[in-house]
Amino acid sequence: MVATIEKMAVIPVAGYDSMLLNQAGAHEPFFTRNIVVMHDSEGVEGVGEVPGGEVITKRLESCIPLVEGASIAQWKNVVLSCRKMLENQMRGASGSGGQETAHAQIFKKVTNVLTGVETPMLDILGKHLEVPVAALLGEGQVRDSVRFLGYLFYIGDYRKTDMPYLHDDDTSDEWGRVRREPALTPDAIVHEAEAAQKRFGFHDFKLKGGVFAGSEEMEAVRALKARFPDARITIDPNGCWTLRESLELCRDMVGTLTYVEDPCGAEGRFSGREVMAEFHRLTGLPTATNMIDTDWREMKAAIRLDSVTIPLADPHFWTMEGSVRVAQLCHDLDLTWGVHSNNHFDISLAMVAQAAAAAPGVINACDTHYIWQDGQHLGRVAPHFEDGCLQVPRDGAGLGIDLDHDKLAAAHRLYVDNGCGTRDDARGMRFYIPGWSYDASLPAMVRP
Repeated sequence: MVATIEKMAVIPVAGYDSMLLNQAGAHEPFFTRNIVVMHDSEGVEGVGEVPGGEVITKRLESCIPLVEGASIAQWKNVVLSCRKMLENQMRGASGSGGQETAHAQIFKKVTNVLTGVETPMLDILGKHLEVPVAALLGEGQVRDSVRFLGYLFYIGDYRKTDMPYLHDDDTSDEWGRVRREPALTPDAIVHEAEAAQKRFGFHDFKLKGGVFAGSEEMEAVRALKARFPDARITIDPNGCWTLRESLELCRDMVGTLTYVEDPCGAEGRFSGREVMAEFHRLTGLPTATNMIDTDWREMKAAIRLDSVTIPLADPHFWTMEGSVRVAQLCHDLDLTWGVHSNNHFDISLAMVAQAAAAAPGVINACDTHYIWQDGQHLGRVAPHFEDGCLQVPRDGAGLGIDLDHDKLAAAHRLYVDNGCGTRDDARGMRFYIPGWSYDASLPAMVRP
C-alpha cells in the first residue's frame, strides 16, 4: 500500500537579519519565509521552505486540496496539477504598477509555490526509500560534498534607525560580532571575509554591489583579491550599471574578477539579455545571472545570445527538479551551473545542497545567505560547514532535516508578533536618505 499525504500545513515564519545593504535598499530586522510541513498516512514527515510573503502563503494554502489524499508516488502529477491551478488563478491578473525590484518580480512566479509542494513530498519519498533527495533528482546523486561561497554585504549602521535589529547576540568569534556591525569600506569588507572564512572555511567570495558608486565597489573587489589571491571573486550590482559603465569598470578586471553577476540590464529597446551579451563579448569575462534567465523561455534566449555562462538556478525559483534540469543543460552545453540565494533557514540550505549534489558537471560554489542567519536553524541539528562545504551523505534519507517543532513555533510567533509580511528594503534606507525610493538604474547610496 503506497502512503498518501494526510496533512499539509503552511507556516509563515520570521528570523532575525542584519542591516544588509543592496541595490533595493536595506534588509529589515526580520526576514520571512514560508515553511511547508506534510505528514503521510504512515506518520512520515516532510518539510520544505520557500520565500515569505502573504501572496505565497495564500497560494500554497490553495494547493492543499490537491495535495491531501494524494499518493506520495504521484508527486510529479500533484505538482503538475498545482501548476495548472495556479496558472489559471494568475491568468489575467494585473500588475501592481510602478518600479519593482528584480526579486519582487521573480517572487510572483508560480514556481515558488510549486517548490513548496514538491520538496516535502520528495523529503517523504526519500525517507521511505532511505535515499537522499539528491538520488531522486536528475540522473541521481553525483557528489557527496557541495562547495559554498562567502556572500559578503555592505552593512548599514542599525544605530541610525529606530528599527529592532539584532545585535550582541553572538560573541563566540569574530564573525558573530562583525555580521551585526557597520561595514561600509573596502577594509571592512575584507575583514568581514576573513571572519567568515575563519568560521566556515570559504575559498570563494561574492560581494553584493549596487550600493555605492561602481568605482568604489571595485576598490573593495581589488582589496579582496589582494587578501585572497586564489579565491574566485565576483560582484553583483543587480544590473544597475549601464553597459558603458560596466565596460569601464570591468574591462581591466580580468584576473581579479573571476566572473560578474548581472553587471547591467535592459537599456532602451534592448533587453537585459542583449545588453549582457554585449558585455560578455566586449570584456571576455564570464557572466552569471538570476535576473535575465529566470524561466525556460528566457533561458533559451540567453543561451542563443551567449548572454550568460553561469545560470544561477535557485531551486526555490525553478523547483528542485527544474534546477537540476538546468544543471544538466549546462553540462551538455559547456556552461557552469550555480545557485542564487536569499535570506533563509537551514531547510532551504539543505534544499540547495541536495540539488547541487545532483547537478552534473562543473558547478560554481553555491550562494547562501545562511551565514547571516547561522544559529537560527529550525532543525534539531545545526548545519556544519567544513572547508566551505556541506556534506550530502549517500546513506541519508530525504532532505536530512529533523524538524524541531518548538523552534518552528517560535519562528511563527516572531512573524506574528512583529506583523511581518513581504520585506520592504526601502524603509531602512530612509534613515540614511530621507524620501529614498527604489530606482532600478541607481545604486542604493547614489542619488542625484
